[in-house]
Amino acid sequence: MADEQKILPTISHSGLEALARVVLEPTAQTRLNELSHLNSLGRLSGDEVQELDNLLEQVDELNLLKARAAYTLQEQRKADGS
Repeated sequence: MADEQKILPTISHSGLEALARVVLEPTAQTRLNELSHLNSLGRLSGDEVQELDNLLEQVDELNLLKARAAYTLQEQRKADGS
């Protein structure tokens, strides 16, 4: 991926800082923990497997956004000479 595709140029500095610190909503995190535990025991229903997959996809997307925000902040600091 080219560096230009890794940055988020249209988001404000404070928005980037907020994105870099964002976490999964507490209710969703609790449910993810429950489903992960049930999965480790081999006790997930088909619907629960789908729910777990959806939550894991959300986590992946969040992590990607967080990484891009952190990278953009780093590149801005380099450009500013900080």
